[in-house]
Amino acid sequence: MKATGIVRRIDDLGRVVIPKEIRRSLRIREGDPLEIFVDREGEVILKKYSPIGELGEFAQEYADTLYDATGQIVLITDRDVVVAVAGADKRTWIDRAVPPAVEEVMESRRARQLHGLGPAEQDDLIAVWQLASAVVAPIVAEGDPIGTVVVATTDESRQLGETELKLVETAAGFLAKQLEG
Repeated sequence: MKATGIVRRIDDLGRVVIPKEIRRSLRIREGDPLEIFVDREGEVILKKYSPIGELGEFAQEYADTLYDATGQIVLITDRDVVVAVAGADKRTWIDRAVPPAVEEVMESRRARQLHGLGPAEQDDLIAVWQLASAVVAPIVAEGDPIGTVVVATTDESRQLGETELKLVETAAGFLAKQLEG
């Protein structure tokens, strides 16, 4: 395990402050859930919890089904990375970081088409994920955005539209229900 050289004391309520540098590097935000483990040697391990990651195989099967229905690339993300992919190379996509345009969809809690945007957002979508067009819907469970469903294409002549937007909204709602129920 990598030592950070930072020592923190436990307060009277049993709390420990995770240093800002560590929170920033691990992309831990205020309100993010953490899992707490104790290993055999008595070390306490904090792990960022991903509700979407818990769906694992189910999320992958759902992505495969959406791909079969659309013929387009399907990505399911948690707040930070891609957790399931269909229609594209899994080794390229799994654990790939979520770009700012997709983070914005999560924060806004509103589905969006991501094409024909301003240069910064377009650069984000094309340069980071190398996609020509995408529709993205946030997965919102118990009031919190926890991931997204993305249907996308690399074909610059193809613009995804309202049909795909409704599809990702429905898929995101379905996945949210699986996590709540």
